[in-house]
Amino acid sequence: MTVTRLGRNPMYQQIADALREQITSGKLEPDAKLPTEAELRDQYGVSRETVRKSLALLVNEGLVVSARPQGHFVRRRRPMVFRPQAEFRKRPYSPEMDAFTTEYAAEGREPRQEIEVAIVEPPDEVSKRLRLEPGELVAVRKRVRYLDGEPFNINDSYFPLALVRDSEIMRPEDIARGANQVLAELGYRQERALDELYIRMPTPEQVHRLDLGPGTPVGIHVVTGHTADGKPVRVAVTVLPGDRHVISYERQREEPNEDA
Repeated sequence: MTVTRLGRNPMYQQIADALREQITSGKLEPDAKLPTEAELRDQYGVSRETVRKSLALLVNEGLVVSARPQGHFVRRRRPMVFRPQAEFRKRPYSPEMDAFTTEYAAEGREPRQEIEVAIVEPPDEVSKRLRLEPGELVAVRKRVRYLDGEPFNINDSYFPLALVRDSEIMRPEDIARGANQVLAELGYRQERALDELYIRMPTPEQVHRLDLGPGTPVGIHVVTGHTADGKPVRVAVTVLPGDRHVISYERQREEPNEDA
């Protein structure tokens, strides 16, 4: 890609475009070190500030990481494949580890999660989905999930307090068989789930919890679980940084009803 002062875009954008092209084409491989600021200044005949703006643009896009004083490096991406449809599948989890830990440990990665449990007044959108009365409280399990030491996503699950009080859901630790199974044992098996997906910029709290760089969009997956008689018993909100996830849905064609 040609970088010229007569180009339509500012020089810093052109330099960023040239480096991005080398990254996406594979010429600069994951973990490769980019030219130094001094080398880029000499190559393009620009100021230090112009070079820094170019590199900052790539850092904000999640393509490059800054490791001062060593320099800038191409980010190695190992995205998490997020499969909402897998939630209710039966899987042979170990007695010590829950679904998240088991699945990604099997891939050779290092999963862990931080869990907090609290009794709170629910956000309005949660209260509406759970059809709660004014003043009714919820228990929330707030989790940040990590892979290979990096915070990958947030998963906050809300339950009507009246349903889960004194259950394992109130403990800030992994539940190997899953909170869904605990709900089922309490008499609130979820037979139907409503999935909603939103794409937007993160809130300041989400930026802090996930250590997000500037300009990183997130996907918000909201699932509301209902019992067979239609009672909503759980709302789970998962925040998925766009530079760390692939959302994978699978669909199966239903056979036509021959009697219709």
